[in-house]
Amino acid sequence: MHNTGKQNPLRQVTDVVVIGEALTDVVSTPAGTSNHPGGSPANVAYGLARLGVSTGLLTAVGADRRGEAIEKHLAGAGVRLLPCSRSLARTSTATATIAEDGSASYAFDITWDVEPQDLAQAPPKVLHTGSIASFLAPGAAKVKAILQQLRGECTITYDPNIRPALLGTHTEAKRVFEELVYLTDVVKLSDEDARWLYPLQAPEETATHILGLGAELAVITKGSSGSLLATRATRLSIPAAASEVVDTIGAGDSYMSALILGLFTRGTDGLAPSVLEQIGRTAAMAAAITVGRAGANPPTGDELRAGLRASGDRRRRPGPPHSRS
Repeated sequence: MHNTGKQNPLRQVTDVVVIGEALTDVVSTPAGTSNHPGGSPANVAYGLARLGVSTGLLTAVGADRRGEAIEKHLAGAGVRLLPCSRSLARTSTATATIAEDGSASYAFDITWDVEPQDLAQAPPKVLHTGSIASFLAPGAAKVKAILQQLRGECTITYDPNIRPALLGTHTEAKRVFEELVYLTDVVKLSDEDARWLYPLQAPEETATHILGLGAELAVITKGSSGSLLATRATRLSIPAAASEVVDTIGAGDSYMSALILGLFTRGTDGLAPSVLEQIGRTAAMAAAITVGRAGANPPTGDELRAGLRASGDRRRRPGPPHSRS
């Protein structure tokens, strides 16, 4: 191909591209209030970069102090903002109120739009989207158009990260979700997401339904009860990794980052049971490390590997000898 000497910024697209909101988490606890860069897709991108994955983020932030703080935070991990991501007049916010038990409730002040992108000329290996960006107009329609453009060109992952306060009717939200599932390869839901979308179904039934909509892998996380990984041929229950819970902010996003890492590095064995088990245990460990410290603070690659080694040692360690009567 002839080199004109001009560099197309989209040809710099990295191995994983994440599309979705980046915002400021205003965290309110019994001890006080603090501001942290956040937004589920931005957290996933940050977590991927911390794990050593070359990652780009297409988002929408403002030219204000909060937007600058988000950019600095993401750049510190190595996340590259794609062109036109600095498009808002004011950076969006999400207020998280942390209860005594570490659980979080949320309120939002969010504008979501995104500039159209032609990623097909340099498709990433994995494209991830989800959360508010997949539901909130006007940006949601543009996200869907990008998924339609890249379907079949790369692995597409989706985490709806349901926020009922930002959605319309249940019927409309479920329609949007299912139309996007049709365009994706891997779908992850929390058990809360699954209950909201399909209140009459058990997690196993919801996984079956998602596979029927076209996904190759359905993952449902269940907090301390572990997670379910399902394909049409295999169903695995993966236990949660042990952790002392400080708060749950970003745990699902850390799980998603490690899940994408597993998909990205799985080799030629596809979604064989052994591959799924390794992916599930790695993602569970990433979530466990995150809940063990404050805020959306995912592990580095070294921390994740150390946690997995320690967990493997515990599983291999023999128990006490059986007493004889």
